[in-house]
Amino acid sequence: MTSLYIVRRFLYGIPLLLGVTFISFLLMVYFGPDKTYELLGKNPSLEQISEVRHALGYDRPFLLRYGDYLKELVTLDLGLSDSTGEAVSSILARTLPVSIALVLPGFVIGNILGLALGMLAAWYRGQWVDKLVLSSSVVGMSLSFLVIIIILQILLSTPYGFNIFPVRGWQVVDLSSYLYYVTVPTLALLLVTLGYNTRFYRAVMVDEIERDHIRTLQAYGTSPAELLFKNVLKNSLIPVLTRIMFSVPFVIVSGSLLLESYFGIPGIGLVTVNAITSGDQPILKAVVGLTGVLFVLALMINDMLYSVVDPRVVSEQAVSKS
Repeated sequence: MTSLYIVRRFLYGIPLLLGVTFISFLLMVYFGPDKTYELLGKNPSLEQISEVRHALGYDRPFLLRYGDYLKELVTLDLGLSDSTGEAVSSILARTLPVSIALVLPGFVIGNILGLALGMLAAWYRGQWVDKLVLSSSVVGMSLSFLVIIIILQILLSTPYGFNIFPVRGWQVVDLSSYLYYVTVPTLALLLVTLGYNTRFYRAVMVDEIERDHIRTLQAYGTSPAELLFKNVLKNSLIPVLTRIMFSVPFVIVSGSLLLESYFGIPGIGLVTVNAITSGDQPILKAVVGLTGVLFVLALMINDMLYSVVDPRVVSEQAVSKS
């Protein structure tokens, strides 16, 4: 039943995947910038315009152009950068690992700490611990990402503070150099996401803790650790997984935009910012299309994980089908 459920969820995700790629095709390709007049001089003839549009494929039928776009995304044959002439797939292959290495520590630590603080606040809900965690979360949520980066740089990367870590750059060759360059960006990402994660996980845990079976176990003397980890956390895995999976594309793409542009780190975020300023259409088209695909894949994987963490989801699906 579980395998059948996974296959069914994968098949259900295909129309959504086609819909997302179709929208990105309309925005970035079909109604995107027309390069015809960029390649022609002033006062071109109709024959010249026709020849250039034919060479660019603008005169091809709509569905054929959409099919070519899907083929590019599947094969990762994304064309050449207008700025450098390098293959876009090579640029993404070089920069994506940098972005993942940059945001992964903050993403993992932020979710683990947020989950731990959320469980702590939920267990002591209404008490001073809960109020302290919530107020700290609100303060963290109210601070701008840029403000946090500037404060951390002053404290950790300048003579006005501890002057331990670099202000900019990414010269990573081993673990020590990686920690040297990733610490400040990780702290910035951690501080900006921890408040949101903590409040979300607290709300999920409070809802589960107040259920009757948890109250019954508590009345029978079950230890807090066993209650929280064996019952509350286990029963809350679906919203927790949903939060984590849907954060992955956002953190990799959006989270790296400001970090990489501010710290001068050569990842996909910096490449995207440079493509926006220079109008490098092939790179923008690839980033938008692949980001949409990544969101849909995250949704599909998330649905498949539901059957692993909670078999009741599969049973409910079977009952609804019958």
